[in-house]
Amino acid sequence: MTTPTPQPRPTRRYAASRMLAMILLAVLTAGCAASTGQFVWASDYVSRDPATADSKYVIGSGDLIAIQVYDNDKVSIRSRVRSDGKVAMPLVNDVLVAGKTPSQAALDVEKALRDGRFILAPRVNVVVEDIPAVRVTVLGAVARAGNLSLDQGAGVAEALAGAGGLTEFAHKDRIFVLRKSPVAARIRFTFAALTATGAASAFRLKQGDVVVVE
Repeated sequence: MTTPTPQPRPTRRYAASRMLAMILLAVLTAGCAASTGQFVWASDYVSRDPATADSKYVIGSGDLIAIQVYDNDKVSIRSRVRSDGKVAMPLVNDVLVAGKTPSQAALDVEKALRDGRFILAPRVNVVVEDIPAVRVTVLGAVARAGNLSLDQGAGVAEALAGAGGLTEFAHKDRIFVLRKSPVAARIRFTFAALTATGAASAFRLKQGDVVVVE
């Protein structure tokens, strides 16, 4: 009967090397997954949500607006738009104004007053009196990562400039905007598109957006 040859036991150095290889593989796999995760190109996102690149001003949370109802000062108000995008008005209670141009908001207020039969033929004017700065965060391969305050209407290029520009390690085709609302989205840009005329350069940042450069 042949005695089986005993197999050498793994040394501690071998076990440690194998463990290190497994950790590196896991890190690389996670990195690849992050880089190739789900996203939508800026051009596609803008085509679905034209207001993202609309040159007309859209009311947002924190804006100070005046809603004037002609010949009815008791219904007219001057108020900040709440975080839920609404303002409180006499007679009609809460009115959603965020995400609309001033003229669109005025038409909606007129409809609410008319439908409630409070005023038969209301005439309304909406004016934006004060606009807060857009607060965004820039992370990743930029010179100065952190929080930024930008003017309303600023785009991704302005955010990158405010963060000191890209580093030499940045991937110029992997620039993302992470947006929470109205629907969570991961929007992808290339640096070439940001510096050319088109949907990417026309894209407008919103409060709470996070810009990530990989």
